[in-house]
Amino acid sequence: MNSNLTANPKILLVKLSSLGDVLHNLPIVWDLRSRLPNAQIHWVVEEGYVHLLQPLLTREGFQGIDRIIPFGLRRWKKSIFSLDSWRQFFAFKKDLQQVSYDVIIETQGLLKSALVCALAKKSPNAVVAGLANATEFSGYEPLARNFYSQSVQVPTQCHAVDRSRWVMCSAIDQPLVTRKEAPQFYPNEFIKKIPKAGVAGLHSPYVLFFHSTAREAKRWSNENWVTLGKELASRGFQVVLPWGNPSERAVSEMLAAQIPGSLVPTSFSIEQAFSVINDAALTVGVDTGLTHLAAVLNKPTVEIYCDSPLWKTEGYWASNICNVGDIGSPPSASEVVAAAMRLLP
Repeated sequence: MNSNLTANPKILLVKLSSLGDVLHNLPIVWDLRSRLPNAQIHWVVEEGYVHLLQPLLTREGFQGIDRIIPFGLRRWKKSIFSLDSWRQFFAFKKDLQQVSYDVIIETQGLLKSALVCALAKKSPNAVVAGLANATEFSGYEPLARNFYSQSVQVPTQCHAVDRSRWVMCSAIDQPLVTRKEAPQFYPNEFIKKIPKAGVAGLHSPYVLFFHSTAREAKRWSNENWVTLGKELASRGFQVVLPWGNPSERAVSEMLAAQIPGSLVPTSFSIEQAFSVINDAALTVGVDTGLTHLAAVLNKPTVEIYCDSPLWKTEGYWASNICNVGDIGSPPSASEVVAAAMRLLP
């Protein structure tokens, strides 16, 4: 144990975005709780992802995150010369500096995250731990190291969950968490109480297709989605094709026109996605945040990898997650159909 730590240290986690990155950082909350049960744990996160952390908030009879500190950088950058943006930034800084932290754990390796570490108020001899090196296929800005007191070397091929655990264990001077200690993401009680999906047109059993992603090269071919969709439709499953912007909606509608009985739902928020995913018989998706949400909720999930490496974000913690394909080696339609059939009731 770090000799500078008290029995109830104040710990700040800095993982700002994006959806999948925040999800894969969740296990270190439980790792910290198991080792430092009386710690105060706070987390700075982009305001658009606050709802991902709310189920972990400490409440009566439950210890998780004690405080969430929203960060509005994405919004402020859109109006950087606005007086209101600067007022909000200084309000964030004041909020952040309400507490003097003993340990700051920054698992993103980006300058914007490191600057949050610099702004945070620190106790004498505080540890500020972050990444010493890049991992392959992940963003990394070497200047961030200047803001750490402890730079943590990690394998260049390191799963996102494991990478966060490397930094966390180093920060509190604890043995490295291995995969034998399965990562926990959300409390079981939260998952049990997720409300029913209230999306018009849904009927059970249905399968979600998350076909879109920010990077075109990570997409699976439309022809393959149609082949998979027709196979599932023939077995009595409704295929549901969510979308997040007009171009994604156009793809969903094009696929739906070829898949009998399929649904292109109205747009729903990420908060509503918890319910939609929870009620699905299966989620099939490319390497994108909503697919990872299904996996961390331990729901039957087929993760499709086309232009990103399997080792980086694959769902390795549950038998009802199938990971198919790999970087430069997209899976065939028959491979995904076979994976789906293994997971469906």
